[in-house]
Amino acid sequence: MKRVGILTGREQTFPESIIRSINEKGNGEVVAEMVTVGGIRLDEQKKYDVVIDRISHEVPYYRATLKRMALEGTYIINNPFWWSADDKFFNFSLAAKIGVAIPKTVLLPQQDYIPDITSESLRNLEFPLDWEGIVNYIGFPAFLKPFDGGGWKNVSKIHSLEQLWYEYNQSGKLCMTLQEGIEFDQFVRCYCVGQEKVLIMPYDPSKPYLSGMQYVNVTDYLSPELHARVEKDVITICKALGYDLNTVEFAIKDGIPYAIDFMNPAPDAELASVGEFNHNWIVNAMTEFILKKLEKGFETPEYRWTSMLNPAEKTAKKPAAKTKATTAKAAKKTTEKKPKAKNANAE
Repeated sequence: MKRVGILTGREQTFPESIIRSINEKGNGEVVAEMVTVGGIRLDEQKKYDVVIDRISHEVPYYRATLKRMALEGTYIINNPFWWSADDKFFNFSLAAKIGVAIPKTVLLPQQDYIPDITSESLRNLEFPLDWEGIVNYIGFPAFLKPFDGGGWKNVSKIHSLEQLWYEYNQSGKLCMTLQEGIEFDQFVRCYCVGQEKVLIMPYDPSKPYLSGMQYVNVTDYLSPELHARVEKDVITICKALGYDLNTVEFAIKDGIPYAIDFMNPAPDAELASVGEFNHNWIVNAMTEFILKKLEKGFETPEYRWTSMLNPAEKTAKKPAAKTKATTAKAAKKTTEKKPKAKNANAE
């Protein structure tokens, strides 16, 4: 029997729905339940085949626990090692290099530091910053936001240099980015499951959370061409980042979808927030993805220590490599023995 664990925080409806869905469709061969953990031992045995992580970005103990589970072969959605290393500024830079439209963005030094950091610690830091050069590049309006934040926390819309200085001075130890504000004609938020299934949702970011007005039901909201481009960009981003569950947000201006947020490995899926249709879609898509992967097998991430923990597999691969090298060497010798063909253009 395969076991799927759900590690969650305050949310209610998504964990309940995904557990019920997997148990109903697992036909007794796959069982889903809430994860329960306490003191984790070094020799902790594998308990789950898959764990869906919804909260470890806010609870370091959970993140460390998931890394330990991965060591035993548990497949974590999403990969806790990459999630720990990831940040939004890197994502923007990567996406721009792989052909996704990204608003102009600048990474800013922190405004404040831990007590042990002194002026000598920051000798490599330009001071003062070229604020005018930065705002001339970004323009107004702009958004000041954490380089690895989420949930619209600590995000400010900026309209002037004076306002930028004020908000920046309130940011404390957070590392911030300043990003060009796209005055969008359309806005969409997209679920992506398994790096292949995409649901494009018309979305109004100006409406408050749980207001019931953020997700808008509009038929044919995007033209077929724009729909296809957004879907392609979503899959491209999620494949590049390796996330099996993610959301990608686009501000669309003059027919160009600008990806403005796509580091959401534990995206909102609460019924009261996203609505019944979107909630059911993500539950069904995740259930199908997990059951299919449990049947056919997950491609386990290749960690640096994998070959050290599985020396038999490493040894088994060596003869094949040697045979290939020997064959290539023999082929080279055979080629050297062949007489050279006369050049038809030599005369």
